[in-house]
Amino acid sequence: MTNKAQPITISIDSLKASYLVKQSAIKARLAEFQAIYHKATDAKLFEELVFCIFTAGASAKMGLNCIQKVSSVLINGSETDILNSITGAHRYARERSRYIIHTRNYLKEHCNLEIRAKLLSLKDKEERRDFFAANPGIKGIGYKEASHFLRNIGYIGYAILDKHILRSLHELSIIDDPKPPTTKKKYIALEEKLRNFAEEIEINFDELDLLLWSNKTGEILK
Repeated sequence: MTNKAQPITISIDSLKASYLVKQSAIKARLAEFQAIYHKATDAKLFEELVFCIFTAGASAKMGLNCIQKVSSVLINGSETDILNSITGAHRYARERSRYIIHTRNYLKEHCNLEIRAKLLSLKDKEERRDFFAANPGIKGIGYKEASHFLRNIGYIGYAILDKHILRSLHELSIIDDPKPPTTKKKYIALEEKLRNFAEEIEINFDELDLLLWSNKTGEILK
């Protein structure tokens, strides 16, 4: 499901106006993420993690295309199988293939690829994100994509601070510089600014993240 529209010039007034138009579609998308949390198999959860490995340094559309191409070899295929599946579909095909195999091998050794049980064993939202963002066993995932993964499988309270969100916050004079945060501390500080802004304008934090992204891209994707 997508909801295409022309990107708009951002201001608080235009943001609130676009929220009224898109609120139902945004809530529906978040409900789809919640359904994944309740129904997904471990294989599906791993697929969602790989989707975020694909989107890092690329785009959601490229990630979706690559997931379709790689799905049949994702759990048991070799690095060559994965590489062959996404060559021509991803700009960093060789690198991403290595990341996926490294991450899959780690998760098989660490938790038998039982991702749901692992998620449930983590004590709080910070430890949950750190497991994916700061873990050398998991390649290609920083704080932005760890947040992306967790949001996409139904967890709330994480901001996906990609270039579209950062540019929006800069245009709204909430941050001084739209450059991506380079450390966990900086990421959390920017995330907190977005959270405070959401409270100020009375739009749900998770909905605001999707709203800002869709206003820049014209779509409500994952």
